[in-house]
Amino acid sequence: MRADTYQLNLRRSRLDRGALTHESLCAQPRWGAGSPGMKGARSLATLWPAAEKVWWRAAMERPGPSASPLSAKTASFQDAVRTLNTLQTNAGYLEQVKRQRGDPQTQLEAMKLYLARSGLQVEDLDQLNIIHVTGTKGKGSTCAFTERVLRSYGLKTGFFSSPHLVQVRERIRINGQPISPELFTKHFWHLYHRLEETKDSSSCVSMPAYFRFLTLMAFHIFLQEKVDLAVVEVGIGGAYDCTNIIRKPVVCGVSSLGIDHTSLLGDTVEEIAWQKGGIFKRGVPAFTVLQPDGPLAVLRDRAQQISCPLYLCPPLEALEEGGPPLTLGLDGEHQRFNAALALQLARCWLQQKGHQGLGELKVSRPSVLRQMPLAPVFQPTPHMRHGLRDTEWLGRTQVLRRGPLTWYLDGAHTTSSVQACVRWFHQALLRGHRPGRGPEVRILLFNSTGDRDSAALLKLLQPCQFDYAVFCPNLTEVSSAGNADQQNFMVTLDQVLLRCLAHQQYWSHLAEAQASPDLWSPPSPEPGEPTSSLLASHPPRTHSTSSLVFSCISHALQWISQGRDPVFQPPSPPQGLLAHPVAGSGAGVLREAAAIHVLVTGSLHLVGGVLKLLEPALSQ
Repeated sequence: MRADTYQLNLRRSRLDRGALTHESLCAQPRWGAGSPGMKGARSLATLWPAAEKVWWRAAMERPGPSASPLSAKTASFQDAVRTLNTLQTNAGYLEQVKRQRGDPQTQLEAMKLYLARSGLQVEDLDQLNIIHVTGTKGKGSTCAFTERVLRSYGLKTGFFSSPHLVQVRERIRINGQPISPELFTKHFWHLYHRLEETKDSSSCVSMPAYFRFLTLMAFHIFLQEKVDLAVVEVGIGGAYDCTNIIRKPVVCGVSSLGIDHTSLLGDTVEEIAWQKGGIFKRGVPAFTVLQPDGPLAVLRDRAQQISCPLYLCPPLEALEEGGPPLTLGLDGEHQRFNAALALQLARCWLQQKGHQGLGELKVSRPSVLRQMPLAPVFQPTPHMRHGLRDTEWLGRTQVLRRGPLTWYLDGAHTTSSVQACVRWFHQALLRGHRPGRGPEVRILLFNSTGDRDSAALLKLLQPCQFDYAVFCPNLTEVSSAGNADQQNFMVTLDQVLLRCLAHQQYWSHLAEAQASPDLWSPPSPEPGEPTSSLLASHPPRTHSTSSLVFSCISHALQWISQGRDPVFQPPSPPQGLLAHPVAGSGAGVLREAAAIHVLVTGSLHLVGGVLKLLEPALSQ
């Protein structure tokens, strides 16, 4: 049976009293996947009238306060964020790094100059007692575990991470909490004006790019707030990353490695490992989790070249042996690797700083695995246990239960992390409460950006047996002009919608999913137990999943929830939302379903947009 599709009907705007207004960007029927119209759509130019494009760009490129900088006293938080957005978004930053890829030292020297212009020297950063963490997947979760463990010892912590989910101030945290809008605004304008005052007249670039600016701002805030330590997550890579101006961290960590950002870091895991190992420093202890032989050898060689003591983390089971099991605040089997690394980072930091309560050593003699010394095996202290248990990290293996709807949020965006996401989703479904009667519906909400292999990610998700696959851009609303945190000046609507249409085509063209018996077959029941399981109501299908495309996250959520989420209650849905037969019939199914399971994945930015709508308090 051919997959049904749901095509965007992009209707022409109307001029109203001389101003462009947007009549409708809601999803409406256009063509089926196999129709002549779809095959002939080489560009959204035929679907997206010129007036509509003008409206979009007018909304997205409305000049911010940078055109006439406001004083720090009168500028609002939104003013600050809008001005920050004009510096450059991630897409533009990546292009800049690509052009300068051959000379990483130039990158670091430029960052040091920006730091000096801001009033700091690299030596000043030594006061922050930094824990520097890189990796392909799990580095953010590792940082979150590490920060929470050390905070449980009564230490004042700083935490710099990326990207943000809902508000940009999430990237800079004090004691686990995003800095206040007032503190963000104050430090933003102070740094902005300082850099304006010290710019070189011979240079056309007076401001650092978006991520560099936030990195500088984090350093200033952490120093002024007098934190006891700062956990700093690398942005991209390691050797080239602007956080790598840190010259004397207390300890470094490398989480699981995989393929990501290939245009910047290289096409093989070994090349990527070389980049990640660039954060190693002479004499500074470093830890990594078990990696494949090739990248692990690269990390070992990088460490040996600069006399960096690098240790391999034993599995969490080794630390649990002889004591009660550790409870993690983050769900998913893969989080155990991140927790094991976090415990070693926290313990090493405490040891380096002369703290007591490090946990009793279980193994006194050092051991070696794969030509690398093993990190200590110790009994986690009560503080460590409490820290791991109380860790929160939104958008990673997060579950929100809302009436008949259960939202599964995970920002996985690499093949290895999506594989982990699929395993977590499966286990979460098996553990979840089953309704007594009525059908259950599974929905995938997906987007992917950058140079990632979307087709490979979608293929990994097929065994989940979704009833509907929904694709939309990482735009909370059609226009983000009213919300500076969601603005992105470096993409056009054509680009993001074409990407979604490509995802829809990938999904419909993939071979019919074959359920993996190892992953998806229900476990054998214990004697005396019923043979039913959650998967029993979802036998392998003989037809393809229906697919839909929406122009923004809000419209996608309105169709998925059908007003049944008690928190997400938007105004009446846009005209034509149910015009297509698939949308109309699907709406009926969703209104009658006893349970709706929605997996949101492929992009942390997508997850952030969904959280913004489902958890309004995060925007306060």
